[in-house]
Amino acid sequence: MIPATLVITVTAFIGLKWAALQFWLISRIKIEATTDAGDDEAEDPLLSDENNETTARLKEIYTAIYEGAESFLRAEYKVCLLFCSVFTVIIFVLVGWGAGWDMVKGALTAVSFLLGALTSMASGYLGMKVAVYSNVRTTISAAKPGWRDCFNTAFRAGAVMGFSLCGLGILVLYLTMLSYKLYFPQANWLALTECLTGFGLGGSVIAMFGRVGGGIYTKAADVGADLVGKVVHGIPEDDPRNPATIADNVGDNVGDVAGMGSDLFGSFAESTCAALVIGSSIGVASGWDAMVFPVLVSGVGIIVCLFASFIATDIWPVKKEAQVEMALKVQLIATTLLMIPAVYFTARWYLPSEFEIKSTVGSDTLTLHPWQAFLCVTMGAVGGLIIGLVTEYYTSHSYSPVREVANACKTGAATNMIYGIALGYKSAIIPVLVLAMVVYGSFSLCDMYGVSLAAIGFLANLATGLTIDVYGPVCDNAGGIAEMAELDPSVREKTDALDAAGNTTAAIGKGFAIGSAALVSLALFGAFVTRIRHSSNDALFEHGVNMLEPLTFAFGIIGGMIPFAFAAMTMKSVGLAAMEMVQEVQRQFDENPQLLDDNPSERPDYDACIAISTNASLKEMVPPGAMVIFTPLLTGIFFGVNAISGLLVGALIASIQLAISMSNSGGAWDNAKKYIEKQPTDSELGGKGSDIHKAAVVGDTVGDPFKDTSGPALNIVMKLMAVLSLVFADTFYAIHGGGGVFNLK
Repeated sequence: MIPATLVITVTAFIGLKWAALQFWLISRIKIEATTDAGDDEAEDPLLSDENNETTARLKEIYTAIYEGAESFLRAEYKVCLLFCSVFTVIIFVLVGWGAGWDMVKGALTAVSFLLGALTSMASGYLGMKVAVYSNVRTTISAAKPGWRDCFNTAFRAGAVMGFSLCGLGILVLYLTMLSYKLYFPQANWLALTECLTGFGLGGSVIAMFGRVGGGIYTKAADVGADLVGKVVHGIPEDDPRNPATIADNVGDNVGDVAGMGSDLFGSFAESTCAALVIGSSIGVASGWDAMVFPVLVSGVGIIVCLFASFIATDIWPVKKEAQVEMALKVQLIATTLLMIPAVYFTARWYLPSEFEIKSTVGSDTLTLHPWQAFLCVTMGAVGGLIIGLVTEYYTSHSYSPVREVANACKTGAATNMIYGIALGYKSAIIPVLVLAMVVYGSFSLCDMYGVSLAAIGFLANLATGLTIDVYGPVCDNAGGIAEMAELDPSVREKTDALDAAGNTTAAIGKGFAIGSAALVSLALFGAFVTRIRHSSNDALFEHGVNMLEPLTFAFGIIGGMIPFAFAAMTMKSVGLAAMEMVQEVQRQFDENPQLLDDNPSERPDYDACIAISTNASLKEMVPPGAMVIFTPLLTGIFFGVNAISGLLVGALIASIQLAISMSNSGGAWDNAKKYIEKQPTDSELGGKGSDIHKAAVVGDTVGDPFKDTSGPALNIVMKLMAVLSLVFADTFYAIHGGGGVFNLK
């Protein structure tokens, strides 16, 4: 049997190599015209020597988007690095003190925190660079006949992000584990995994700032551009006359790409850390290869996603518009189905025929088998697929729910809002039931270790999930570039068709992210309980968490409030920034009325709008992030482990419902608007520019922060609170035996 270390490192390197290959294929598409008569690019009418002005305009737009995204991420990451520097010291001191002044443990946890944060930043930055690099090349490919080239360009851009993030994440995490293994003996591998939890915390902290900061940036620009441009002045989306259009396109890259990358990296790191902490006893009894089974599943997932990607690009390539959405959906279905046998054989080969694990509740020792672990991972993978497909049903204009929202626009924006909010609430029913069944089934099979494996299963095809997630913003930007460069309308029509499929699959990706976040946070909570039991020698939580304890129940109510407070803060932040953006755009139109001419002689001041989004997002991302980070920390220190248990349970339950409903309402409003735009002007829905369309634009504008700021960031709320509690578990227990400073009963 091949050693687990070899399998994990080789699959990680394969993922990185595959990402490099996809980037090379994208780089072959040139922005400038060539003189080689045999070069396909020289024959492209878009890039011929007769269209040098168009080529120069494409480069100008590409450069503006790149510089805007680069400057924002640099500014955001400076804030993140400053915070991480301070928080590293806090981790070192509090974890070391909580472990009985074991400063080595404090130092190793702090180091893993920094590594997780830096890897998350690297993932987000890389995703942004690749997306911006690929946007204009997707536009160029869309100017050519056929659908294969433009689809493959956007798909490969997503693949660079997906495979590089998975490969880099696995590699850094596993090398950290191997380094710590040199210090900790096999009998103390629980301490090794506890130190490793800092890695998940680091990834989640950056994800919080990336999601919130990027979400505020992109939606401030988007809302501002839509309200003044489309609603007031009736100019098309991404029209170069709109001063906010560059900021809007920059936002797609820093929010939808960099933010999503950091978010899903955090999910991967946290789910792996939770599974390792809960399953550390497997390693003590059965060896290293058995303990790192969760990492093996992620490594095998890279290979499965790699082979499945050939289906979209080579085996059944996209030849017409109707095949775009199906090609992306087939990726999710194929990778899920292929993962089932791959996980089965991985469990058979690397887990012992029998292994024991201590029950999370009670004093029993459970005897488990590889087939049980396999079923837990499979339930997670299949559950994720079901949630994704249900999300598609509620957010795609191919189905009745979104068309009902579109028809509601006939009577104005108010009925559109009512229908959209109702759709979001209704769309939470099936995903919540699926999550409940996955939790019950996996816990019944393998206790809390099974829940952590189900979370790993949700993320087993993470490379494909990220590929599809990044595909959407790339196509969206490609359409914006086509509009700003004033290319033939057929190019914009093609990119809009690609983007429409991307919107639906992005909603599917958000469903995956929310479902995985729910399981990850529950697994982290289980790891927290396991760690408190170990620290207290079963004096606490031997019979589970008693929710009827007054302190626990009281903080359960407070925990349920946290997601609503967070959503309120982030929504208001978008509103404040959007108001400033609206005023700036209108100011430019008032001072330069010629900007609204069909062929204006001047360009708007794009930089002013970029500065508004940048400054607003950097300022507004701190309060909600600080609330989520310091609420569990202060609760544990002052009120103890019972209070923190209630806080985590309440936040988890409320976050799931709110995240699903907000994300799906926003996605439905967006696609209802796109559905109306596809209709002819003499149809019942009136098409673009009609009053019905304006009502749909209002819904889409409200839905922007729902689906791209507050909704997705709620994933991180539940994960970050749970992983932070796990990292500081020993600290909380060290204060009055888990009673906190106030030692309330």
